[in-house]
Amino acid sequence: MAFRIGFLLYPDVTQLDMTGPAQVLSRMPGATVDYAWHSLAPVMSDCNLALVPTLTLATSGQFDMVCIPGGYGCTTVMHDAAVLDWLRTQARGARLMTSVCTGSLILAAAGLLDGYRAGCHWAWGEALAQFGAEYAAERTVIDRDRITAGGVTSGIDFAFRIIAELHGRDVAESIQLGLEYDPQPLGGGTPATARPEILAQVEAVYAKRLGAQFAAVAKAAAAMRQEAR
Repeated sequence: MAFRIGFLLYPDVTQLDMTGPAQVLSRMPGATVDYAWHSLAPVMSDCNLALVPTLTLATSGQFDMVCIPGGYGCTTVMHDAAVLDWLRTQARGARLMTSVCTGSLILAAAGLLDGYRAGCHWAWGEALAQFGAEYAAERTVIDRDRITAGGVTSGIDFAFRIIAELHGRDVAESIQLGLEYDPQPLGGGTPATARPEILAQVEAVYAKRLGAQFAAVAKAAAAMRQEAR
């Protein structure tokens, strides 16, 4: 059975948030994968890799699953009324509304995570509470028809979870083997497992980098609450 998957593509997206799960999900039985934005012009990701939309928001049609990747560009998109309206429209007909990393904040800005548990990058997760969502520090968070992933690389695990949910573990593990996905980490990839000195260094970097971003998040939350009235 055909299953249309649409990723929102936008400037300053973290490409692995999108390309990681897209590579996995493209191998799911019946799946087609598209990338939607305002126009079909190439979009620059946050690592200087240009990505090309395959559809516009206006011509995308209804998807079975929508996935919103994260990235520093998320705070701009949280104030894009056309994107937020598109997400609300998609949510009325989609089987799954999903996100990776800070993409959950875009879903939240559209009012689509109010009352849900959701994943996010650990440095941003607490901001979800401003939109009525509960941050869960997990690789993949499933709450009804919302499936959200933690930061960046979590999107790969998230994609395998979706395949297992829709087609069973055997199919998911067969695709996993075909992609030779068997990570051998150094350890310390989460605040809970990182060495204290490394955690302190990274937290200091984020504290300097994210001040203006968090102000934009708060503004989007206020707009969402006003829209809900």
